[in-house]
Amino acid sequence: MTASSSEPRYQVLWPLGKIDVKAQNASAPIADLSGKTVCELWDYIFRGDVVYTMLREELRARYPGIKFVEYSEIGNTHGPAQREILANLPEKLRSLGVDAVISGIGA
Repeated sequence: MTASSSEPRYQVLWPLGKIDVKAQNASAPIADLSGKTVCELWDYIFRGDVVYTMLREELRARYPGIKFVEYSEIGNTHGPAQREILANLPEKLRSLGVDAVISGIGA
């Protein structure tokens, strides 16, 4: 069966964009959080205040000497100051001696 010349013809475009981000290797996992400093990042959505309280309690029970930089010290990573907070985050983490970060609290 051949297409009639009265039928519309469309150019087909690939629906995916060009990949513009180079893959990076993840850091090796920390085998033991004892004595390490862990930073909490939160976007102030979906009960992070409750979840982080429970996580701190559980992690303190498992890892002696673990320390936390609580989310309130960093600020809302999805709020009005998000660009500034995220731009300054690497230096802030270094200055606080952070070994690991917990991020991504959500539904």
